[in-house]
Amino acid sequence: MSSGQAVATERLRNYIGGEWVDASGSGSLPLYNPATAEVIGAVPLSDASDVDRAVQAAAAVYEEWRDTSVFHRARIMFKYKELLEQHKEELARLITKEHGKTLDEARAELVRGIEVVEFATGAPTLLQGRTLEQVGRGVDVEMYRQPLGVCVGITPYNFPGMIPMWMFPLAIVAGNTFVLKPSERTPLTSMRLAELLAEAGLPPGVLNLVHGGRETVEALLAHRDVQAVSFVGSAAVAEIIYRTAAAHGKRVQALAGAKNHMIVLPDADLDFAVEAIVGSAFGSAGQRCMAGSVLVAQDDVADRLLEKLVARSERLRIGPGDEPGVEMGPLIRDEHRERVKSYIEIGQSEGAELIVDGRKASLPDRGFFLGPTIFTGVDPDMRIAREEIFGPVLSTVRVKTIEEGIELINRSQYGNGAVLFTRSGAAARAFRRYAKAGMLGVNIGVPAPVAVFPFAGWRGSFYGDLHANGEDAINFYTERKVVTSRWV
Repeated sequence: MSSGQAVATERLRNYIGGEWVDASGSGSLPLYNPATAEVIGAVPLSDASDVDRAVQAAAAVYEEWRDTSVFHRARIMFKYKELLEQHKEELARLITKEHGKTLDEARAELVRGIEVVEFATGAPTLLQGRTLEQVGRGVDVEMYRQPLGVCVGITPYNFPGMIPMWMFPLAIVAGNTFVLKPSERTPLTSMRLAELLAEAGLPPGVLNLVHGGRETVEALLAHRDVQAVSFVGSAAVAEIIYRTAAAHGKRVQALAGAKNHMIVLPDADLDFAVEAIVGSAFGSAGQRCMAGSVLVAQDDVADRLLEKLVARSERLRIGPGDEPGVEMGPLIRDEHRERVKSYIEIGQSEGAELIVDGRKASLPDRGFFLGPTIFTGVDPDMRIAREEIFGPVLSTVRVKTIEEGIELINRSQYGNGAVLFTRSGAAARAFRRYAKAGMLGVNIGVPAPVAVFPFAGWRGSFYGDLHANGEDAINFYTERKVVTSRWV
């Protein structure tokens, strides 16, 4: 296969040393279009020998790549950004085909991914070190940034364009080589990204791609020549990735799960807040680590807010993401849809009131669709209020004060994101100061930072020390070397 476009049930290939090659592993998984339930390809389950080939290909060119001028590496990223812009619509349609999200959501995802590539073009400045002369008589100190070696990225299905671009552009421009293991549920976009980077002038072997599942990941984590691992996924898997890779001496950043709260105060612009809440909770069918999943409504505004929210949610148009006017696409797989449905049943059994039931929505006959679901009367200790559902399910908790709302955020095991809707500067300041989450929004539905800032999850939403993006990513993908010298 020489293209990221899968047809029929064609078996995908790995990208190793600049060539598309068959995987040695005999197993495979079906690749679906979730909007139609149609099988559009077969994803190979690469084994340890496939992983070794990819890592060895990356290791073989590492010394030459790290010796390549940083200006040349940056110029490749400039060209890559240009190609990504030229192929943005093609990439968006590929994302929609394999993930199901709407074209507008896919386009927005690519904008945020390309933003990271644009950040990477600043490598000649970002990779600068520091100097301090005369720390002692005739003694100077210099700090240099140097690449690590072979780095690995393991990415989830929900952002098949953006999240890979959180990883390999910054790692590569810093002088590392890279092996990407895309989600076995959405691998096509990553394949196309690799092709475009080769077209931009990246030498063979600097970026490699292996398909697979658990065995593939385990082989990557244990490989002696892998120096660093970046991961985005569920909390349970993130912890395993972190512990396993760290035990093998790797540098690790593992972005994990979330349970994001949205506080609405009585002085908020309710029409604006409702649109933001619907977009946050039900955009991408709720399959985002920054999705708002707990609505925290102050008592004085709760009834009015829910009336508007129910009306807007019931008007939400659900269907294939490439159809005009569609606002919410399918879930990724039928088994995931069943898991989300099970949480609706759990919420009912726990005593929450189901005021919008996504199981009863008007849905397409084919595909893995589920409508928006809203609970009210939710107790913060209920499972639907504590556990990550990763689907279009919104739980409403009522509070008397903003302090009570902030306390709810701080009780969560997670600390990814939280938002506040208000016109009060005092309330916003208290929220900013005391809410224990790494990414906050004030009158912002999805507070995902731009690329120059870190994606800064806290507590159970992150394992590691250095986050994705921003200066954290530069520090993650480089080693700092300090030289103290005296010339007599």
